[in-house]
Amino acid sequence: MIKLLASDVDGTIVYNDNKISPKNIEAIEKLNKTDVIFTICTGKTYLLMKELCKKINATYGIFGNGTQIINLKIGKEVERNTLKKEEIEKCIDVANKNNLHIHIYTDNKIVVQGNLKYIAYRNYVLYKDSVNFQIVEDLEQYIEENEPNVLKLIISGESDLTKIKQELKKASNLTVTRIGKYNEYKDKTIDKEYEYLDIEPNNIRKYNSLKRLCDYLKISRNEVMAIGDNINDIDMIENAAVGVAIGESNEEVIKKLLM
Repeated sequence: MIKLLASDVDGTIVYNDNKISPKNIEAIEKLNKTDVIFTICTGKTYLLMKELCKKINATYGIFGNGTQIINLKIGKEVERNTLKKEEIEKCIDVANKNNLHIHIYTDNKIVVQGNLKYIAYRNYVLYKDSVNFQIVEDLEQYIEENEPNVLKLIISGESDLTKIKQELKKASNLTVTRIGKYNEYKDKTIDKEYEYLDIEPNNIRKYNSLKRLCDYLKISRNEVMAIGDNINDIDMIENAAVGVAIGESNEEVIKKLLM
């Protein structure tokens, strides 16, 4: 018997226009009338998801792949994981040496070094009316002066970031996921191809975070359904009792599940 349904957001219940279809709203409303705990599980931080959370009426939310786990019904944060100052400084150093774009996510703003490009620009287009964006010349100086709690850091560029990912993994225990926005996965919101490294604290992955939430709720793996479409959804889909990859999933997701 399924007691908890965890769903990815972008590409799963929300599409390129950042809107949720009436059919998905209807399905979620039906689910919420049952005893199943509806949980959204997204790589985006809660800062970006606040408005959507109001519409879909989920019970729990796993944000930033697990940097925040929140009881959405009462607004209580169950768990929080932030990047350490030395980890942030290492990422900034690597990005600057390789002339790559970098930005961070805090509780109340997105701080961008230089200018709005790539996924930072995408988020600006989608969330400029509800989220505070701050552009700084020197992100390391901003960190030193303001000491923000950093939930997520993104390094973006138009070149292959595999070596950058390997360098960061060798120098730290960070969780680094490389995501490409090419060809059929091109970022249609800003009409741009690029790739980025999604960087979070050690061991922060969707399934690990979902497991911790289930432990908190005293729900077993055999009582969980997980739905997703992208690379960071793979372990969540694989390890749930019922794992679902939607029809337009990333090809890496399909290959992995068919192995």
